[in-house]
Amino acid sequence: MKRFKKTLNDQQVCSDRAVPKGQELKWDLNLSTLIGFIIVLLMILTVVFSLAFIFGDLSSDCLWTLAEARIFHVKPSKAKVSEDDIPQTPTVPKDKLLGGLLPSGFDETSCLSRYGSLLYNKVLQHKPSSYLISGLRRYEALHKQCGPYTELYNKTVDLIKSGEHSDSSVCNYVVWISYSGLGNRILTLTSAFLYALLTNRILLVDPRVNLPDLFCEPFPEVSWLLPSDFPIIDHFSSFNQRSPHSYGYMVRNNVTGNSRIPSFLYLHLAHDFDEQDKLFFCDTDQTFLHKVPWLFVKSNNYYVPALFLIPSFEQELNNLFPEKETVFHFLGRYLFYPTNSVWGLITRYHQANLAQADEKIGIQIRVFDLGVGYFKFVLDQILACTTKENLLPQVNLNEPIVNLSGKMKIISVLMTSLSPRYFEEIRNMYWENPTVTGEIVSLFQPSHEEHQQTEKLMHDRKAWAEMYLLSLSDKLVTSAWSTFGYVAQGLGGLKPWILYKFENGTVHNPPCFQATSLEPCYHSPPYYNCKKKTASSNTVNVPHVRHCEDNSQGLKLFDRNGEL
Repeated sequence: MKRFKKTLNDQQVCSDRAVPKGQELKWDLNLSTLIGFIIVLLMILTVVFSLAFIFGDLSSDCLWTLAEARIFHVKPSKAKVSEDDIPQTPTVPKDKLLGGLLPSGFDETSCLSRYGSLLYNKVLQHKPSSYLISGLRRYEALHKQCGPYTELYNKTVDLIKSGEHSDSSVCNYVVWISYSGLGNRILTLTSAFLYALLTNRILLVDPRVNLPDLFCEPFPEVSWLLPSDFPIIDHFSSFNQRSPHSYGYMVRNNVTGNSRIPSFLYLHLAHDFDEQDKLFFCDTDQTFLHKVPWLFVKSNNYYVPALFLIPSFEQELNNLFPEKETVFHFLGRYLFYPTNSVWGLITRYHQANLAQADEKIGIQIRVFDLGVGYFKFVLDQILACTTKENLLPQVNLNEPIVNLSGKMKIISVLMTSLSPRYFEEIRNMYWENPTVTGEIVSLFQPSHEEHQQTEKLMHDRKAWAEMYLLSLSDKLVTSAWSTFGYVAQGLGGLKPWILYKFENGTVHNPPCFQATSLEPCYHSPPYYNCKKKTASSNTVNVPHVRHCEDNSQGLKLFDRNGEL
């Protein structure tokens, strides 16, 4: 065994220069001691390299020099990763806050869809304005300050108990009362939230009809659910136009003329509102309503377009939404995320049936007038629209078998309808016949409930899951007047092909048209002239509020460059 001469630098693990060949260091160690030293050294190096692998680069260049020969370059695997594996990967979506639209600080496991939806949704095609983002952050701070069971909330609740009004009330509220079907509820809840933003109020929502089971909490730290011990929550179902606390009733009976401001008011903004109820959309009446601490709102309409007709709101709305057709698109993506139970319905169905498609087409069918023979002409109209607009390929009735060469394009069609008949007919058509262009068309329908079952929990869960699945489509076909379709198009940022309203037992020619705005339609606008106090249209001077494409009596938001 060669003996080496020891130097002062021998205490380093390695030296910056190589040891000259033949130089000897003298060790006064026996063989067993040397072997033991080597074993201990190897153990130390093993620990060091393990730490280096975990924590990144080592500070000592000499250790990387010693280990250089042991570095392996691992080639990425070509195996296909399933969507089930995605949540466990370290990859984080680049913009999980949607350009600042969403707040940070949530417990992600409590609402998997809030950030998990980015793996399914397309990237936002529009950017929220910095003014909207700032407004949402201000609202969240106010909600945290005034939300349920805070000190300020408790003080304001006491006003209802006492029936008194205090001009020093720091927190004012608008309470959304659940009414009508799920699509209508989503649209009216959005309208109420926008009104809260415009009037510096806190939005609290009626929790009684499945809402906590459908939607995640949208605001950090403090709930948006009205507490179940709220003093008059049991009276909500009886609120109507004849209620003494209805604003329209008070106007009709000259109660608002006295100097006393009530602690709360009910606002009836449903389709059957009368001229006194419509005063809600007048500036003078908004001045009075601004003094009332608690406002309770019931509606089955998306009344956002009418808020744009109130002069005192105009500038604020322009700042919040430079692109007028993005109101529901942004507020919907801010407010509505499926709870974990609903998200499970969505992701399981998507992965099983839609994930492998080259193109996803959504078709939403809603027939309002059921009559004898309705089925055949509705089916004909659907097929006429999808083939005429090149959304789906035509079938080849003369070639029952086609030899396929290479990979064919797969089109997955998601259909939603209360009836299974349309789905069955179209599915069989594409199963029994090849397409003229060679694509493979597969059809899927998650449910067919036959009848709308408003406020039944499982029915609402399925409806919400289907709206969300439709919003993930690449192209979308919807039915005129349908709030179900409005929600899907708005969340997805889609301009759908709208089937003309089914009527008279004939196929409309043309069968459908493409929408020019993402926004939902306000079916029953007020059409009230606040200055003249008479029924008339007041949209002349507001070019971005125009009649809906699918409802000539309704109003809808358009960008200035939108064409009808």
